[in-house]
Amino acid sequence: MIRFFDLLFSTLGLVIGSPVLLVLILIGLFDTGSPLFRQERVGRDKKPFTLVKFRTMKVDTISVASHLANSASITRFGHFLRRTKLDELPQLWNVLKGDMSLVGPRPGLFNQEELTAERAKRGVFDVRPGVTGLAQVSDIDMSTPQLLAETDQRMIQEQNLTHYFRYIIMTATGKGAGDRV
Repeated sequence: MIRFFDLLFSTLGLVIGSPVLLVLILIGLFDTGSPLFRQERVGRDKKPFTLVKFRTMKVDTISVASHLANSASITRFGHFLRRTKLDELPQLWNVLKGDMSLVGPRPGLFNQEELTAERAKRGVFDVRPGVTGLAQVSDIDMSTPQLLAETDQRMIQEQNLTHYFRYIIMTATGKGAGDRV
């Protein structure tokens, strides 16, 4: 049932949100010259996939977890995108493709070895990663790998349609601060 809602909402989001996506792409072109950011992430069953987001940092920024990145790398437009969470919109494409779900553990980077090990111990890679989830609405980010993996495990064990919609609504209404930089 959750996959049905993922497909429905990602399709609607991409179709209805296409004017907003186009405007953000145009502004991003002027901001960095490269509005979309693609990065290999750890997916379901630890398989790699390419996550797509709006670029919020300068093009030459090194590829590390957000909490390890230099805040000076974030552009002015990037601050706006992060604050409004609009940088996440292109991930609807990842949801539509089946790489991600709207709700699930945020996909980490392959170089986040501690987080990957903690998640592997807890069966977190048995599900699709998500755009949002319990950790995000609880202000838990990738800077605390063990707590994040424990929270992801709890979310997976308790996952149902009520929680699915709750996390989406909480994210849409501004709950959670996102990754620290």
